[in-house]
Amino acid sequence: QVQLVESGGGLVQAGESLRLSCACSGIRVSANFMAWYRQAPGKQRELVARLFGEDTTNYAGSVRGRFTISRDNAKNTLYLQMNSLKPEDTAVYYCNAVARPNDYWGQGTQVTVSS
Repeated sequence: QVQLVESGGGLVQAGESLRLSCACSGIRVSANFMAWYRQAPGKQRELVARLFGEDTTNYAGSVRGRFTISRDNAKNTLYLQMNSLKPEDTAVYYCNAVARPNDYWGQGTQVTVSS
């Protein structure tokens, strides 16, 4: 059974940093497409960053240069380092793993950035 468990969210002030973690079981972070999404109130879920292959990464334009996606294969954990946070980064952040034909999601972790 595949499980993705996010942690690390919280309330911070603008300009501060947070690191989100996604502990995975039943699936290897090293062998699949891994990603972070977020969903703000009243908005659609959007892709924040993804990691695949050797270490290919893609970022949404709004976070490029501030956020970094990475993985620890030994711990089978995905990370999202978020620096210089802005109020518009406030959202529930979800970990995603794609192992075709299946698509797995965590329960989400709340990130709130105050101005």
